[in-house]
Amino acid sequence: MTAKVKKVPLRKCIGCDTMKPKKELIRIVRTPEGTIELDRTGKKAGRGAYVCPDKECITKAYKGHRLEKAFDKQISDDVYKNLLEELKNG
Repeated sequence: MTAKVKKVPLRKCIGCDTMKPKKELIRIVRTPEGTIELDRTGKKAGRGAYVCPDKECITKAYKGHRLEKAFDKQISDDVYKNLLEELKNG
């Protein structure tokens, strides 16, 4: 009998465009109400985008307006500032 291999869900970072295991990335979600939030649990309802917990990736996502493209919505600078704060605070 062969051991069952558990499939690891992969997601693409919107900063560096690299596929990584979902658990290694930070999920950002656009809720059904239209707000943009950090989703630490990965279970919040809404459209999700993923970014590496790395200042460089968050900066690339900001400069390339990649969250705006992912959510088809204007994103305030505060969202990116909060992301960087969360990263610092771990």
